[in-house]
Order: sequence, then C-alpha cells, then structure tokens
Amino acid sequence: MLFLIDTHCHLDAAEFDADRDAVRAAARAAGVGHIVIPAVQRSHWQEVIALAHRHGDSYALGIHPLYTPGAQEQDIAALRELLVQQRDDPHLVAVGEIGLDFFVPGLDGERQIWFYEQQIKLAREFDLPVILHVRKSSDRLLKTLRQHKVVGGIAHAFNGSEQQAQAFIDLGFKLGFGGALTYDRALKLRELAATLPLDALVMETDAPDIPPHWLYTTAEQRAAGVPQGRNSSAELPRIAAEVAQLRGISLEELAQATTANALAVLQGLPALPANF
Repeated sequence: MLFLIDTHCHLDAAEFDADRDAVRAAARAAGVGHIVIPAVQRSHWQEVIALAHRHGDSYALGIHPLYTPGAQEQDIAALRELLVQQRDDPHLVAVGEIGLDFFVPGLDGERQIWFYEQQIKLAREFDLPVILHVRKSSDRLLKTLRQHKVVGGIAHAFNGSEQQAQAFIDLGFKLGFGGALTYDRALKLRELAATLPLDALVMETDAPDIPPHWLYTTAEQRAAGVPQGRNSSAELPRIAAEVAQLRGISLEELAQATTANALAVLQGLPALPANF
C-alpha cells in the first residue's frame, strides 16, 4: 500500500476554491494519505484549522515572510493566543510557514527577521517544530536557530548547499523536496535528493505552487493561451518516483522512509494505517 505524506500543501489557496474537496479526495486516491497545511497569514489561520479537521489532516500556524508587509506586530500576540487555544488539538503540528525570503525584491529584510524571530520564540515556548520558508536565506535562518534552538522542523523547498543541508540536519531538521527537482536543469537539487541521507528527506508539493515539469508552461505558451497546470497533492507520487529513481530505490521504499521521517519531525502527525 502506497502511503505518502505531503508535508507542505496550501489547500486553503484561492486556486482550490472551486474544487477543494475533490482535490483532496484525488490526492488520497493517488496514495497521499495525509497532508500538512501551513498558514501564511492571520486571515487564513481559522481556514487551515477547519480544513485540517474536515479532511483528517494536520496544520501549522504562522506568518509567511512574503506576507510580512501587511502583517501587524499585534499579529504575534494573536498567534500566541491561538496557539494557547489550540495547544491540545492533535491536528496542530508546527509553527509555520515562517522564515526569510531574500530573493523577492522590495521586501524589508529587517521586518522579515523580526517576524521570523518572534515566531521562533513562540515555537520554543510551545515546544513545536517549525516549517521554514528558505529562499536565499539559509545562513541567516540558521543563525537564529543556533541562538534559539527549537525542537526541529522542516526546511521547506530546500535548495541550498550540501553544507547548509547538513547544518539544518544537525539542528534536527528534515529537508523538503518537491516539484523543483523534476526539472533536468536542476542539477544541484537532483544531486542533493540523490545523495543526502535518506532519513533527512521529506516529500512535499507546495501546491498550488512549484509545479513539476509536466505541469509547467513557458511564458510564450501562456501568452498563446496554454494555461499553467495547477499543482496539487495528487502529483506527489510521481514526484516521489523521480526521487526514488535518483536514489536507485523503489517508490515503496522511498514512501516508507519519507513518511517515517515526517512522523519523526512532526510528532503530532497521526499513526500510520495498520497495513502500512
């Protein structure tokens, strides 16, 4: 029986408004038995909680770095209050999606750092792992993690160096791999997926973002009316199959290992089905 965990899916995104329940059902039918829904801003917190409960999935609560321009300092107090309210909810597994994005132009780096560090402190207070947005920011993220150690977490959509990967692993983190590695040109990322310790990897889609190569359309194609394929958790088995091929193992072996890794780092995840 194939059982994969999508450790990062934005099921609350507007792209799923028309058919959200059908999207979740299709993923389950494909072998994605569980997903983690990370929030990106205060206005989404209650929705991700409701979605996780409706589908028997898990959620994380946080403020994404790309949403820090519109966030308010009092949102941190509101997040703490909600974490107090939800602390006994078994569907709550992390603080996230939080982190730093030094790739997108025009963002206030110091503002991002403030929100990141405040949320790291909340993760420490509530003894929760974190789901990190890592984009051209590994070293700065690691600096804070060394100063304020958390119980671990996931470096989502990891695309750093082998040295940075090991630094996250040493701090109790797993590394999230998804659709980006399906592109032939992603040589460094594919090498990392093939050579990093198997017990360091978890699978994710970041749906509806980061489409795998088979859903991608070029700017020219989009201008000609060919739509971009929508990423979803149902794509995870095919993405995982590429990782398995890179590593020279079966999809079933990869699924077992990455599911066990997700359970280890997000300890609130539910027990596996008996026949797994």
